[in-house]
Amino acid sequence: MQERPIIKTAIPKRRYQAGRYTASLLAEIESGDGRSYRYILGFVAQGQVEPALYVCSEPTPPSERAEGAYRLRVVSEVMTETLDTDDDWGDLDRFAEQALRVGIQMLGLPESGIVRLM
Repeated sequence: MQERPIIKTAIPKRRYQAGRYTASLLAEIESGDGRSYRYILGFVAQGQVEPALYVCSEPTPPSERAEGAYRLRVVSEVMTETLDTDDDWGDLDRFAEQALRVGIQMLGLPESGIVRLM
């Protein structure tokens, strides 16, 4: 995964169980990859250490802020793509809801199987 977020420090805000994946939502992120992150939701498969999928909220560059203050970006083994730009992705609850939706869709998980652990 070439564009995997490099996380030096972060504060876990929420944890979820989604099928055979555990998803951790991180905030107050200090990265080591030159990117700024508002939030990251990482999906880790059972028995693995590294996430198989990241859904990230990143500040939009000032020249592109007319579309929204934050980008919703996904990073996986097969793709890295910005899905949307909106002010909503700076809000913890709205980001969490959308990031879970994106993650379960990309990983082929049932929507009804999400349990909030923390």
